[in-house]
Amino acid sequence: MAAPPASADAAPSPPLPLAVPDGLGRQADQSQAVSEDRSNAGSLDRLLPPVGTGRSPRKRTTSQCKSEPPLLRTSKRTIYTAGRPPWYNEHGTQSKEAFAIGLGGGSASGKTTVARMIIEALDVPWVVLLSMDSFYKVLTQQQQEQAACNNFNFDHPDAFDFDLIISTLKKLKQGRSVQVPIYDFTTHSRKKEWKTLYGANVIIFEGIMAFADKTLLELLDMKIFVDTDSDIRLVRRLRRDISERGRDIEGVIKQYNKFVKPAFDQYIQPTMRLADIVVPRGSGNTVAIDLIVQHVHSQLEERELSVRAALASAHQCHPLPQTLSVLKSTPQVRGMHTIIRDKETSRDEFIFYSKRLMRLLIEHALSFLPFQDCVVQTPQGQDYAGKCYAGKQITGVSILRAGETMEPALRAVCKDVRIGTILIQTNQLTGEPELHYLRLPKDISDDHVILMDCTVSTGAAAMMAVRVLLDHDVPEDKIFLLSLLMAEMGVHSVAYAFPRVRIITTAVDKRVNDLFRIIPGIGNFGDRYFGTDAVPDGSDEEEVASTG
Repeated sequence: MAAPPASADAAPSPPLPLAVPDGLGRQADQSQAVSEDRSNAGSLDRLLPPVGTGRSPRKRTTSQCKSEPPLLRTSKRTIYTAGRPPWYNEHGTQSKEAFAIGLGGGSASGKTTVARMIIEALDVPWVVLLSMDSFYKVLTQQQQEQAACNNFNFDHPDAFDFDLIISTLKKLKQGRSVQVPIYDFTTHSRKKEWKTLYGANVIIFEGIMAFADKTLLELLDMKIFVDTDSDIRLVRRLRRDISERGRDIEGVIKQYNKFVKPAFDQYIQPTMRLADIVVPRGSGNTVAIDLIVQHVHSQLEERELSVRAALASAHQCHPLPQTLSVLKSTPQVRGMHTIIRDKETSRDEFIFYSKRLMRLLIEHALSFLPFQDCVVQTPQGQDYAGKCYAGKQITGVSILRAGETMEPALRAVCKDVRIGTILIQTNQLTGEPELHYLRLPKDISDDHVILMDCTVSTGAAAMMAVRVLLDHDVPEDKIFLLSLLMAEMGVHSVAYAFPRVRIITTAVDKRVNDLFRIIPGIGNFGDRYFGTDAVPDGSDEEEVASTG
């Protein structure tokens, strides 16, 4: 078990020194752009990077970035995202927080290299790498002039925005999304655009002042100090600042002697005693990495979840919740269900009658939005006491792939509606849903959100999508989950975890079989709609999005 976070006032036990040879350079962190063209089923293929053939499947590691499927290129291989597993339990609440590793040490000591070595060795599905360099404070005009002359001290604790660092790390540990500033070292300023990160299994936070704040220390589950000889650090800093940041050698040496070295002696080196592990000489020692990785793996094993299995046995044998609204089963609605459920129905007819049902479903759902009284004047000059929408805006969010088919119906009845997307897939090894990709409109927290998926069986994917919206500060009572067909299990699961989410569907079936298919059901909606081959694992469309 990890030792409790040490405070500046405590007298921690001596850290364990580990010999680490030099020799591993920094690797480039690159990303592959995501195509926004989702006009057909094949567009989903571009949401995830291609995986090379001829190799056995492995768990993958990633560092999530703005809106692109991130990847990490290392000396051995390219590591792609395998998806964010559930960070909540069957009750929809936070299970266990992410495991946070702090990496401290002097400037150019090799912290980022050690962080990347840990990421590669961990080989777990989802890792976030957070750099303290992103959190330099915004400089005043006078400070900008000092920085341009190498007279501003960037190695002092006051140079960092610790309040923002702490709030960001807290949100990441809870699985929530955060906005991280992008710092430009050439101009000593933050860029206008910010980077979006999402929570993870493991968070690695690295920076020269990683252990300089008591509140920050309490958020770190493991603390590693990278100790590298000062001459080596100076050489690395010279190479980096001249080649990457456009500085001249005289200015770099001036800044090092005036600020960097004194700050290391006064603020950074004393924090070595707070570390759980000290890694001398910076990078490359497999013994050090193995020790760290083994400890992190033991912590992750305690955090493993089995959400779908828990859902299958929870909340059953209860009456359907009041938050559920089922479209009235008129002869017309039942007739359309008869057509789309029939395995002999042609694809053209399946699409046509599915679209009709979607339109009716969305029209029905809009009646649950808040309305207020308003008076308008008719062309005859008479007042009419009517109703108008009382919210700010309506946003539709589709759970890819099947939920995407409901977007045209929503656009047809909601003028200028904004659309977001979430891609959730089932991990073939664990059977658990995983979040692979999301793109949500800005300021979605102010909107009423129509969350769309065509079938919901266990509710695992729907719960993950709702959890994503909640983590983006959308109020629970402003979320409307729409589905053409749901199983009672899925209804109970979502309603129990999120009792204020409105659930709206055209039909509810009683059972789910051992493969989590709805019985009697509708089959794999996405395959029937898009005309693709059946998904081999037999899961419902809510759990699997075909990637070709």
